[in-house]
This record gives sequence, C-alpha cells and structure tokens, in this order.
Amino acid sequence: MTASALLNDLKARKFRPVYLFHGEEPYYIDLFSDYIEKNLLSEAEKGFNQTVLYGRETDVLTVLNSAKRYPMMSDYQLVLIKEAQDMKWSKEGDDKKNQDPLLAYLEKPLESTILVFCYKHGKFDKRKKTYKAIEKSGCIFESATIYDNKVPGWVEDYAREKAYRMNPRASALIAEYLGTDLSKISNELDKLMLNIPKGNEITVDDVQNNIGISKEYNVFELQDALAKRNILKANQIITYFASNPKANPIQMVLGALNTWFTKILKFHYIQDRSSSNLARELGVNPYFVKDYELAAKNYNMGRLFDIISILREYDLKTKGVDSTGNTDSGELLKEMVFKIIH
Repeated sequence: MTASALLNDLKARKFRPVYLFHGEEPYYIDLFSDYIEKNLLSEAEKGFNQTVLYGRETDVLTVLNSAKRYPMMSDYQLVLIKEAQDMKWSKEGDDKKNQDPLLAYLEKPLESTILVFCYKHGKFDKRKKTYKAIEKSGCIFESATIYDNKVPGWVEDYAREKAYRMNPRASALIAEYLGTDLSKISNELDKLMLNIPKGNEITVDDVQNNIGISKEYNVFELQDALAKRNILKANQIITYFASNPKANPIQMVLGALNTWFTKILKFHYIQDRSSSNLARELGVNPYFVKDYELAAKNYNMGRLFDIISILREYDLKTKGVDSTGNTDSGELLKEMVFKIIH
C-alpha cells in the first residue's frame, strides 16, 4: 500500500485492528501515528480510550492488557506504542503450548482496538511470525530511506498535496541542500508556504529567500557556470564557498558535481536524444534536459573521464590522501575547478 492510499484510508476512517509502521525513514512513521493519535478519537473519547506507551518503558504484557480492554462510550480504543524498536518483544514459541501471547492476540485481534506499533530506525524482521500475523490481520507500512534522485519528485508531490506548484529547479535546489531527511524538508517547506499564497508556484527565489540558500552562489549556479565554461563566475562561486564552508561543505559539492558530470557522460551514450527519453534515461525532470545538452557540447567523453578522475582525486585529498599537506577545503575547491575548466 502506498503512503497516500494509507493516509486516504485513515481519513476515510477505514481502520485496521493492528498497524506496524517500520523502516529507516521516520517521516512516514510519524506522519501516520500522529494522524491516528490526533484524529481516531474525539477529545472527549481520548480520556478513557487512548493509551500511549513507549517501547523502552513498556513490555508485551502491558501492551496486551491495554489492547484487550473494550472501549468506553466509543467505537474504538487506541493503543499506540511509540519507539517500539526499544520494546522487549517476547520470544515466539515453536508450538501451541509455548505460543507467544502477543502472537496469539495478533492472530485474532479485537476489532474495537486499534493497536499501532511505531518501529523506527530499522526494518522489522519479516521472517517473524509476528510480522506475518500483522500482515494478515492488519496493515504494515515500511518507511524506506528515499534515494537522492527521488527527493526532487517527492518535494514536488508534497507541494502539490498542499495546493502549490513547485518549479523543478527549486525542488532540485531543496533536494541538494537539505538531503534526504524528509522531516527536515517538510518542516522547511511548511515554513516557506506560510509566506506564499496557495496555488502559486514556489520558485528558486522563494527557496533562496526562505530557506537560507544563497541566491547567486550555490551548487546549481556552479554547475551552470561549468556547463558554460564561465571561468569568472565559477571562481566567484568557489570563492564564496571557501568563505562559507559550513553552508557549502566540500563533500556536498563534490558529490553534486560527480553526479552531474556522470550524467553528462551518460548523455553521450544515449542514442535517442528526444527530450522525454533523455529525461527518463538521465533520471531528471525534462526541464533540465537543455542544461545537459549544453554541457555535453562543451565536454566530450574523453574530457569527462578526466574530470571524474579529478573529482575522485580531490575526494581523496579531502580525506588526507595524497594531499601534500594541503587539506583546506576552499583551496582544494579552487584547484579542482581550475583543473576541470582547463
């Protein structure tokens, strides 16, 4: 089940008796559990029918004692276990005599109890009988870590759900500077949206003005300068990076450039040069295809292999390998950009 489908079911009050939200990415685990905690019961019902437990402070018997109760003056009761990864889960028996009491409950849960496990920072073991019982009687959602190249699309989907449009370059800028932490990204977007009327497009200027990313000196402007072989502009940006290393860490710049130049190299191998096919093969929004076309004209395949080697060389230098004593990130960036353009 997709995240949007699950959220739609919750909003439609199509509840399952057991939920397991697990995975490396906490964003969706928090999203679903917060929604259930706030909306399953009315404020009047919560006093008698809502139990919130924390894994480190509870055990299976406490969970079961809560889950087996019947609601008072309500159709449901909620038992929510946060940080369930810290709970001491009982051992599963191999036969009926030694059967795990939690497993026995999960195989026949009360329909009037909504039991929610929030298992963060790792996957629940899918081989366990407990997992299979929840899968059969309830609902499981795995909140997997999102890949870097999927973040811009996620940003655009998030904006669309909030009734905004997102400029592709703006979503790419957010992805590059905020990484894959969806909670951080959503918080920054929510703050940004307070200053923009619904229905409007969120532009690069909006992102730069509200999220604290330099308008002229960022990794995308550096890529644009390199694509055009604009030496002056590239040096201005690198000088700014050197004076603001915390805002523009060299490893982030190296990672972004390596991805970018690798895609330019891939561009040369693609036979079908239609915009739609290039976007699909490169894994980018069609909006950016023209940027890759320009860069490919200025960097042939041989030169691109050299540049990727340069990037690897300077990645090692930032780690102190073959650095000849110079590990200053600003100076290394200046040297690297000089070698790339020349």
